[in-house]
Amino acid sequence: MQWVTRKRVHVNRTATAWLVRRFLDPGAEIRFVEPDEVEAVQRRDGALGFDAPGARYPHSDGQGRCSFEQLVDERLAGDAALRALARIVHGADFPAEIGITPESAGLWAISQGFTAVAGDDAEIVARASFLYDSLYAHLRRRTGKPANPRAPATPETPATPETPGTPEPPSVRGR
Repeated sequence: MQWVTRKRVHVNRTATAWLVRRFLDPGAEIRFVEPDEVEAVQRRDGALGFDAPGARYPHSDGQGRCSFEQLVDERLAGDAALRALARIVHGADFPAEIGITPESAGLWAISQGFTAVAGDDAEIVARASFLYDSLYAHLRRRTGKPANPRAPATPETPATPETPGTPEPPSVRGR
């Protein structure tokens, strides 16, 4: 599936791209275009747009949710850790609500350096994925769940019978 968003990603677009690739569409092609091109790409190519004017998942919907929150609420509402991450992303993405969670200000600050340490939007998303994987693992532990049940399987970490295609979650003993 194709997805499309605006260029020069920061908090919400980076988080949403991570969410799409991690949970919704691992093979997603995500295109980064000028803001005024998102709606046309969506219409012409059948892409799903996010965090842009005219996008299927706009920057802020009628309920005041960022695109990350919209996707979590619509497709992954049963995951408490993702719902918590959605609140963090919301606070980091909307400056007037940065105090909504303690983590939001830190995520905002980190995101301000994305363009200084990566060459383009695709690289930012790739490099920031570790950050979002880490936050998600932390939030899963906080909700009493295994830290990382949906990580992709690798030769070193084969799939578990409980969750085909994913490795055994790491132990969290002593934490």
